[in-house]
Order: sequence, then C-alpha cells, then structure tokens
Amino acid sequence: MYSLFTVPQLLQTCILKNALSQWKKFHSFIAHRRFAFASCTTFHNKLIYMYVKCGSLVDACKVFNHMKERDSVSWNTIIAAYRRLGYPQEAVTLFHQMQQTGFQPDQFTFATVLPACAKMGALKQGVKPDSTSFVSILSACAKIRALKQGYAQNGFYKDAHKIFELMKQSGTYPDIISFACVLCACSHAGLVDEGCTYFNHMSNFYCITPTIDHYVCMVDLLARAGYLQETLNFIIKMPVKPMGVVWTCFLGACRSHMNIGLGVFTAMVLLDFDPKNAATYVLLSNIYAKVGKWGEAHMVRRLMEDKGIKKIPGCSWIEERKMVHAFCVGDRSHPQTLEIYAKLEELACEMKAAGYFPNSRHLLSDVEKEENEIFLCHHSEKLAIAFGLLNTPPGTTIRVVKNLRVCADCHISTKFISKIVAREIVVRDANRFHHFNQGECSCGDYW
Repeated sequence: MYSLFTVPQLLQTCILKNALSQWKKFHSFIAHRRFAFASCTTFHNKLIYMYVKCGSLVDACKVFNHMKERDSVSWNTIIAAYRRLGYPQEAVTLFHQMQQTGFQPDQFTFATVLPACAKMGALKQGVKPDSTSFVSILSACAKIRALKQGYAQNGFYKDAHKIFELMKQSGTYPDIISFACVLCACSHAGLVDEGCTYFNHMSNFYCITPTIDHYVCMVDLLARAGYLQETLNFIIKMPVKPMGVVWTCFLGACRSHMNIGLGVFTAMVLLDFDPKNAATYVLLSNIYAKVGKWGEAHMVRRLMEDKGIKKIPGCSWIEERKMVHAFCVGDRSHPQTLEIYAKLEELACEMKAAGYFPNSRHLLSDVEKEENEIFLCHHSEKLAIAFGLLNTPPGTTIRVVKNLRVCADCHISTKFISKIVAREIVVRDANRFHHFNQGECSCGDYW
C-alpha cells in the first residue's frame, strides 16, 4: 500500500535511474486514486524535488502552481530549482514573491538566492541590503560574506564597503573572509588608504592574523595603484613566504605601469617558482612590447617556443536556449560563422564612426597595422558578443564568460558596443565581472 512514507524510497529509485517517465506514471497513479497524502504539502514538495532532479522544471512548476498550501520548503525548493537549472532572474523574482506572500526567508533561502544574484550580476537589484535587520539576518546565516563578495566581484565597491560597515554596526564580528572581501573591493576600486586601514585593523583591533589571501589583496591594491617600490618592500617584509600568485600579481602591475626593471626582476623570481609557466613569459613579453623593445619581446617569445611552452588560448562562452556556445580567438568553426563575422564588421564600422580606434600596443610590431586590427576584432569575447546580438531579443542582457583577463582593446570595444546596441553586456573574465552599459563599465576602467 502506498503511503507518504514509501515516497522517499520510490523517489530515490527514480533519481538513481533518472526515470522521469516512471515517476510521472507514479504521480498520475497517486492523483487518480486520490490517496489521502496526495494533497499533503510535504508530498507536493517531494514531487517538486523529484522533477527538478530529473531536469523537468516545467513539471516542477506545474506542481508548485497547483499547490493549495505552500510552506517555506515549497518556496525554497522552487527557488533552488530555477537557480540550479540556469534561471537566476526567475529565482530572484520568486524570492520577492515569497516575501510578498508572508513567508520569511531563512538560511537556505539566502544560500540559494545570493549566488543567483551574483551569477546574473544583479545583487544591487536582487537583494537590497537597506536595513540593519536585513544585515542581521544575513549575518546569522553566515551569508553576509557572500553578499560582500558579490558586490566586490560585480564592481559595486561602495556597496561592499557599506555592507561591511553595516555588519559592524549590527554587532557582527568581522572574520577572515569578511576582510578578504572588503580588501578585494578596495583593490578593484583603487581605494588605497581605505584598504590599508582595513588591513591594519585586522590585527590591531580584531586580533586576526592576515593570511596569504589578505597579503595577495594588499599586493594587488598597492601595485595596481602604481606604488610598485612600496609593493616590493611590502612583499619582502611579509611574514609568510610569498607564493607564485603574489609575484604574478606584481608582474601584472609592472606590465600595466611599464616598469621594465621590476618586471624583469619579478619574472626571474617567478621562473624559479615555475620555469614552464606560460603566463610569466607572456607578461614579460608584453612589458617589452608596451615600451617598444620589440627585440626583447621577440626573444622571450622565441624562448617560449624553444622550451615548448604554449600560451593558454583565450576562450569565451555564451549560453543561448540552454546550449553553451564556445569561441576561441579567430574561431571559424561555429555554424553561424559568416553571420558572426559580418556582424563584427558592421559593429567595427559603427564603432569607428563613434570615435573608436584599436588599442594594439600589446601586439608585436612585425604584424602590419591592418592585420593587428583584424586580429583584435576576432578575440573570443567579441565573437561571443556578436553571436549574442544575433540570437537574443533586442534589449536583453548578453552574458559572456572568458577564461582569461579581458584585454584593453576588448574592454574599450565592449563599451562602445553596449552604447551602439543599447544593451547591457556582462563579461565575467578570469578576475571579475564587467558590466558594460551605455558606454561605461562597472569597473570604472580600473581592472
């Protein structure tokens, strides 16, 4: 005889076999026989869970929408379903509906909806921390750090700072992760004084010993702002042994500020750590190229070839209709290649008319100017953006993920494109989110 207690066993069996059709038959059988437990909220929650596990959001929603009574588990399950199956915007919408119907979010709700907000780059719109009570709830469920990290990664640095201060005002004791998040925000915003203050307060006021993560944030903060010699002194005096990530961060800053002397020194240190790290060679080559030392730049590239070291190719991904499309630089393997490249040419003409000119300083000098421009035009994120423009409705946000840091030219180009097409373009690169809108980027051109 079927009962509510036999459902978990059947549920587990169907999940293991991914037997959606069998579960639908069972569901239909229970509904037609009108068993007493068929109208139970707990049973409906299990139905939703089962359909989600089998990948059928449509069936899960049907059950949810036909429920006469819902509890917090019902709401949490359906919110988690939308997030898990790739619909962060809908998950946030349901979060608001949950509150409007009188249900209070709990720890599981925030653990679900905050990552959804971060994924869609809409923490500012999705969950607004405009009261101390909200901060207290988040602090109680240990999700305040997720909120600060989301703001920091998405470029809302003032908000990350505000959340940190609200957290302290609510009586919550900042921990190691809280400081790492706020230092990261300061680094990306160039808030050197504020970052140094937070770093000093860690040990002086909160008795927290900084970890390597905090030191990396400080190195990034100081070096990114151009305090290269001060950064080197900071690294040398670190009580913990500087890891490769510390020196790589510093080398990147040497490239940005075109400091050859410190760049070469840092590259030598890094090559002692890892002689086959392609990033070190590429950064050093770029430093030489940026200051016009083409012979040295070529020498580094030849050294890479001699050692059989290959640069990681840039690759970008974009999702459209539940299918992920991947693009590499100069990629011509996509079925819509002709349309994509035609779209890029169209955008290039509009961009130049709007005042854009290619930023090719990081490319080697033996490539002709025209070839430089073509190469830059075919970077992976540009291909992905063109694909998105061709395959999504006007006005919708385009979301792209890239495995490497966005180059200067792609950053400038995407700002122009966002204004030309009147769309928000979100690019998640190896370091952070970039929100391009109306010709501006959330990073403030400081990344």
